[in-house]
Amino acid sequence: MLLHLLSLLWVRYKNLKLMMRFLVYIIILIFLQGCGQKHQPLKITSMENKEAKNNPYYSRTDTTKLNISNDEWKKILAPDLYAIAREAATERAFTGKYNEFDEIGEYYCSVCGNHLFRSTSKFASSCGWPSFFEADKEGVYYKRDLAYGMDRVEVLCKRCDSHLGHVFDDGPKPTGLRYCMNSVSLEFVPNSEK
Repeated sequence: MLLHLLSLLWVRYKNLKLMMRFLVYIIILIFLQGCGQKHQPLKITSMENKEAKNNPYYSRTDTTKLNISNDEWKKILAPDLYAIAREAATERAFTGKYNEFDEIGEYYCSVCGNHLFRSTSKFASSCGWPSFFEADKEGVYYKRDLAYGMDRVEVLCKRCDSHLGHVFDDGPKPTGLRYCMNSVSLEFVPNSEK
């Protein structure tokens, strides 16, 4: 009987030892995974919008409504900007240049140059996209978006009708809104360059 009890304890000890080794491997794997996803805030020194040079419709001062076909935009815009702005695609979370960015200035539409947001309304939401609690009322408009089985509110540029992102009602005071925007749809201009 004593031999049987010792053999049971030995089996449990071996299983416990294997489980502990497995847990150590999992902890190491989680630690290494976390290290690989550390993102440093991007410091942008040049705010020049290279695409604007080839875009005859781009202007930070003209607010005239544009009525340009998607065929025409496709000739002008970079493929990633076209996919997001004109086809309502979404950039991957935590990859946008303005996600962890906190410089002082203004945000404009990358497609047409229309004013959209002030940096004073930007906040860290940890959602993976740049977030603002207030938009320029003259810069954006809203449309119900039922794509992918969700009921959301799409945010579009008032001048060129480009998709910017979505707005949610889980933001901070004073508005309670979270404008969740695609970085590629935004162009930042620091106060020093205005």
